Amino acid sequence: MGKLKQRLEQSGLSLFVSLPANDVRLAKAAIEEGADALKVHFNVGHRASGTHFGPLESYEDVFSQIRSTFDGPFGVVPSGSLEGVSEEEFMRLAPLGFDFYSIYAHHLPSCMLGDHGLDRTFAINDTYDLSQVQEGKRFGFTALEASIVPGNEYGTGLSFADLLKYRYLADHSGLPVLVPSQRKLVEGDVPSLQLAGVKAIMLGAVVTGTTEEQLRRAVSSFRSAIDRLS
Repeated sequence: MGKLKQRLEQSGLSLFVSLPANDVRLAKAAIEEGADALKVHFNVGHRASGTHFGPLESYEDVFSQIRSTFDGPFGVVPSGSLEGVSEEEFMRLAPLGFDFYSIYAHHLPSCMLGDHGLDRTFAINDTYDLSQVQEGKRFGFTALEASIVPGNEYGTGLSFADLLKYRYLADHSGLPVLVPSQRKLVEGDVPSLQLAGVKAIMLGAVVTGTTEEQLRRAVSSFRSAIDRLS
């Protein structure tokens, strides 16, 4: 069983951090403040942080250093398009120490559906028919990333309408639901997200900012809020 699957099968809510940059210093800060899992990127433009992540070769040393300091689930977004990741690159992910990948379903080529030693997650955006996700489990996926906030609403507050959608996905997808911080989540949102059936909150640039100090504050506050639930 992969590390991501093990983590998500534990009771309670987990705290994931999607790093705003492929930076060992930021990774260590997230770990020290209580992150349960980390996610990085390559071959993709990241809307929330305004960052473009280059090819895998640019980050191999960084990814290896992060892996050497962290024993928890370590994931990667390998592309921002259907053509953006080669099978050769994909085959290098597990040897680099990655435990899982995360990618939009419409960016995911069929070659990534095989068993390559990685847990698999897929993301949906605001244009998807939510009922489509019911078939994801049949393809061996470990989790669903509910990236369902329209791009022009990034950074706005969490609404009850969002929570209803997360609850629907938790009830009908058959998969653990991860919620990225496309909204400007605050620690007071944590109990409501748990009630919505979410298994992990994934903090990204909208909440963490881009500096080490900002990231530490955000991760620490959400860690405390999650710990208070139990």
